[in-house]
Amino acid sequence: MTVVLPTRNEARNLPYVAKRMPPVDQIVVIDGGSVDGTADVARQLWPGATVIEQTRAGKGNALACGFLAATGDIIVMIDGDGSTDPAEIPLFVDALINGADLAKGSRFSRGGGSDDITHLRRIGNKGLNWLVNQLFDTEFSDLCYGYNAFWRRNLSCLDLPSIELADPQWGDGFEIETVINVRAARSGWAIDEVGSFEGKRIYGRSNLNAVTDGLRVLRTISRERREHRAVRTAAFAGLMR
Repeated sequence: MTVVLPTRNEARNLPYVAKRMPPVDQIVVIDGGSVDGTADVARQLWPGATVIEQTRAGKGNALACGFLAATGDIIVMIDGDGSTDPAEIPLFVDALINGADLAKGSRFSRGGGSDDITHLRRIGNKGLNWLVNQLFDTEFSDLCYGYNAFWRRNLSCLDLPSIELADPQWGDGFEIETVINVRAARSGWAIDEVGSFEGKRIYGRSNLNAVTDGLRVLRTISRERREHRAVRTAAFAGLMR
């Protein structure tokens, strides 16, 4: 099992994350140009960790870099600010072992909750959940929460942007959670939601913006819907030949 941990200026938060981390096979820390010594702190906390620099800006690119560096059969993605609790990892692993392809964290499933979500974000998340569920015949309750786990063997199904490209790519930002969730659903993955409790960021300020990031998620849903329809149209045309 590999835990993928995107970070940017999380030197003060990583000790808390390390304290709560259960035994795992590999920890991949992806640093996004930190100026507070985050990478050095990660190496001190986890001497055997794989610590790498992401190739472009954004959480999505950081995760893509981390996924490719992962060697475990299971990939768990958590945040480096202490808001996602590593002690919950066994719940996600159990869901996968019991048949899920994607263990999807949810603050709104049984056992979940949040000390951090604002009223505006809650309303926006609910609306985006409804839209995706209508368009893709899914049952997500927390589309924009980034605590997930999946089998590494299925990584190629997500078709994430190449980390080798120099220019920014769609999927490099906070829309990555929506990209992963929708593409998992489109690929026919068995998805099991896992109740998860979101705490407040311990130190520092969040880079999230409810309005701009919400609009990026909305654009992502639109793009994924167009691609989904194009694939279905092409498949139907092939059957008619």
